[in-house]
Amino acid sequence: MKLPSLNNQILLGALLGVAIGFYFHTLNVSNLGEHNQLLQGGLYSASIVGTLFIDLLKMILIPLVFCSITVGIANLRQHQQMHRVWVATLIFFVSSMAIAIVLGMSASLYFKPGAGLSLPMFDHAMQNFQAKQLPMPEFFAQFLHGLFVNPFAALAQGDVLAVVMFALILGVALVMGGDRYKHILALLQEALDVTMLIVGGVMRLAPLGIMALLIKLVAVQNMAILNTLAKFVAVIVGTLLVHGILILPLILYLFTGRTPLWFWRGAREALVTAFATSSSSATLPVTLRCTTQHLHVKPEIAGFVIPLGATVNMDGTALYEAAAALFIANLAGIELNFTQQLIVFFTAMMGAIGAPGIPSAGMVTMVMVLQSVGLPAEAIAILLPIDRLLDTLRTTVNVQGDMVGSLVVQKIVNR
Repeated sequence: MKLPSLNNQILLGALLGVAIGFYFHTLNVSNLGEHNQLLQGGLYSASIVGTLFIDLLKMILIPLVFCSITVGIANLRQHQQMHRVWVATLIFFVSSMAIAIVLGMSASLYFKPGAGLSLPMFDHAMQNFQAKQLPMPEFFAQFLHGLFVNPFAALAQGDVLAVVMFALILGVALVMGGDRYKHILALLQEALDVTMLIVGGVMRLAPLGIMALLIKLVAVQNMAILNTLAKFVAVIVGTLLVHGILILPLILYLFTGRTPLWFWRGAREALVTAFATSSSSATLPVTLRCTTQHLHVKPEIAGFVIPLGATVNMDGTALYEAAAALFIANLAGIELNFTQQLIVFFTAMMGAIGAPGIPSAGMVTMVMVLQSVGLPAEAIAILLPIDRLLDTLRTTVNVQGDMVGSLVVQKIVNR
């Protein structure tokens, strides 16, 4: 009997994960003693399998990022396209995040989620939350300081942003050195090939890993808080869907002529993995594999755009942080003027760029966005109960933006 394709296996695993998670959630809510052992055993098994899948992806992440960016930049020299790829990539990243932020802020200004609610109702949540004070100048200084560190320490500690920066510098050095360092480039190319082979093996576990992650997410989610914050959740989900289903596919079609159906068919593995893991960094091996093998982006372009995008191109995170700042302002009874809204715009973009691609990382930089316009940083505790749920969708949009960006950049540089 022929097994379904890996794409279909992953989709089936996701659907089963959501269904089993809802079943476990009902057992958890009903608190039936005879089902406690089944619930605990199921959640424990899901936790083990999900954690193993994430750990395997993290294991291969750093060598993949390092080799793919270095080889990608070095190979661009052969096509005399390095400058055009750089420029096109940065313009796309900034433009797509700007569109996402404007969309999120516009929806928040129109629907006004949080208006009429009272902050005291969340006092119990904020009592145990310690907000880290991180003004904009300090954040910017820390961001720059984190770019240039000992590369061996960055590799050992899994510091993705520092690894990306060192890989960029090494790639440029290999370009400048030309044929003198061709043996180093060949070694890195072979290392990248072996790494991609390992990624293919890890992906065989993806259906089970994604099912386990979704079981745990749905089973332990506090649904009661969703009723209280329903309007805000609806605004975020709606705007993320508009950006992911309408705006990014429209950009793709205008630049490449490719249809959304063609894109989603090729990107499905990466998008489902992003939704389940809530981590654009952990999803990166899958994203790179889908982009080169299914969407047919040249390895040298995908190897540069995708890893860089996983660390600095965060459409979903930028949209969420800007909309959440306006939501908090509504809760606090504060009406932000146009200048303050501009400050939110730019700090949300900086915060999204500086946020690491790990689950709920945007909550750290969210404090900076709130403080930039004088909003109470402690109010971030209001978002904590729903952050994990919304993080799944915004990470999916982050990864989709990276894949669309690689296709757009390839089309631009080949004109």
